[in-house]
Amino acid sequence: MSKRALIAVADGVEDIESVTLIDVLRRAEVEVLVASIEARRMITCARGVRLTADAMLNDVLAQDFDLIVLPGGMPGAQRLAEHAPLAQRVQQQAKAGKFYAAICAAPALALQSYGVLKQRRMTCYPAFSDRLSGCTFVDQPVVVDGNCITSQGPATALAFALTLVEQLAGSKTRNAVAKAMLLPE
Repeated sequence: MSKRALIAVADGVEDIESVTLIDVLRRAEVEVLVASIEARRMITCARGVRLTADAMLNDVLAQDFDLIVLPGGMPGAQRLAEHAPLAQRVQQQAKAGKFYAAICAAPALALQSYGVLKQRRMTCYPAFSDRLSGCTFVDQPVVVDGNCITSQGPATALAFALTLVEQLAGSKTRNAVAKAMLLPE
């Protein structure tokens, strides 16, 4: 049975993080659904890359996902943080014990505001760590705490995406994807 991942996007999300997540998860044969919170499917990332989402977020909120992941970037992470239907869906995901993840500014802005970081070890873009409360900031590229996975930023996007693959599909699949991408062992 194929694993399913939802990647929520908004105008201003980080280009590298968004594309890396989509690419690496699809290389691992995870069914990835990119969903826009905007009033249109095409979004413009923080550095000008244009992405066309597969769907509108509101149209897919009732679907089941093994993972929901939020890219960072500004102002995209703030836009994701302020989207009430996304907040409710991530809260449901967390309560169900299913994977939810975020990178860069998104853990500190979105996951923090959704209330799903309480008592968690987590990381984010270090400049946003002062916005955290009720959780423990860990200065590491990727942090896994149960079903919550967080990462620090653009330079950690590949390690983050491979960690998501490992959590969903196991270390064998992670290693196969990394090897095919010519990553050193």
